[in-house]
Amino acid sequence: MLRHSLVVFLTFCLALRLSYSRRAPYAMRISCGARNDVHTPPTNTLWYKDFAYTGGIPTNGTRPSFVTPPLHTVRYFPLSEGPENCYNINRVPKGHYSVRIFFGLVAEPNFDNEPLFDVSVEGTQIESLKSGWSEHDDEQAFVEALIFLTDGSASLCFHSTGHGDPAILAIEILQVDDNAYSFGSQWGQGTILKTDRRLSCGAKNPKFDVDYSGDNWGGDRFWNPLKTFGQSSDQTITTTKSIKQASTSPNFYPEALYQTALASTDIQPDLAYTMDVDPNRNYSIWFHFAEIDPSVTGAGQRVFDILINGDVAFRDVDIVNMSGGIYSALVLNKTVAINGRTLTVTMHPTKGHALINAVEIFEVITAESKTLPDEVSALQTLKSALGLPLRFGWNGDPCVPQQHPWSGADCQFDKTSSKWVIDGLTPQYVGVIVKRA
Repeated sequence: MLRHSLVVFLTFCLALRLSYSRRAPYAMRISCGARNDVHTPPTNTLWYKDFAYTGGIPTNGTRPSFVTPPLHTVRYFPLSEGPENCYNINRVPKGHYSVRIFFGLVAEPNFDNEPLFDVSVEGTQIESLKSGWSEHDDEQAFVEALIFLTDGSASLCFHSTGHGDPAILAIEILQVDDNAYSFGSQWGQGTILKTDRRLSCGAKNPKFDVDYSGDNWGGDRFWNPLKTFGQSSDQTITTTKSIKQASTSPNFYPEALYQTALASTDIQPDLAYTMDVDPNRNYSIWFHFAEIDPSVTGAGQRVFDILINGDVAFRDVDIVNMSGGIYSALVLNKTVAINGRTLTVTMHPTKGHALINAVEIFEVITAESKTLPDEVSALQTLKSALGLPLRFGWNGDPCVPQQHPWSGADCQFDKTSSKWVIDGLTPQYVGVIVKRA
């Protein structure tokens, strides 16, 4: 009887643990400028109304890309309200998050319909919009980064650069596994992974994880289709068979991602993809494979090397051997320093043909150290007490990102606390503050 009770108790504990581990991840979606909550087709996704997060002006907006959520309002930030404006979102549980910001266009003819501005998350600049971003139906319509949020809030800031008023259409803060995209000793709470590109090889259309019926813990990633590596250089392979080891912790990739692939041919044995990158940065590259070609039935029939900018990253890749069988997912990761302005990944076959299902490329960014909270609070109190003009800005963190410190604030880095401190205010701003007082 005692043994039976113990078994029942342990079974209950195991079930409780599994139930807890599969709880729904935290998700906050904001329709910027919206006065009411919005549900968007085809997935009936809930976007919360835009209330009390920030300043700026809500207005009607237009979508610059078909991958942008079907929302119809934006919030824009005129320079008269200051060079820095932020969304401050509280009550965010401590954890690892995919933060995505969709850009919009103000639906009025007298506005510059393509503002250029910088974006920072938690004090670290992650994006600087380039001319032409609104004319591309791909990742340029939004910026996305994987970041740890540890203080119960999220700060997303937009920094004017003198080229139009920042306009934001939507914000997503989606919790992912704490160990998602771990790539080695450089990875951790001080590291931000900015999504540069996600490519689904052989796919016909762009899709989000939700379109693939992916697990919510994947963060609803966006996958651009890569239909070919070049004219007549490859062939598309598809399958409807189930893929083993696909949607597993900690990254939870959708199974359908591995059901399409591109394979090389005798005409062009190599599969090569080149993209422009910022020089002198580190990039983390994730390769996805599954042997879905019915002509390959065992190990040793398809073997290839993976090169990054001509250097061998993985030698003698045998998908069947390394994944444990056919129709089984294999993920490989390599993080490299890129000195030039291009990044080329190449699959070079040594036996049979090369094949790849998907590839992800992230820029590795070191998170900025923030300003001491007491000093931030003191300046914010001063701003509020004196009713300083909106044009002062003074939103977000006073000292970071270092490209956009608060006007008038002199910052110094304190090595003891590993935080920024305020070393004083410039005489010009002291004079303005004295007059306001």
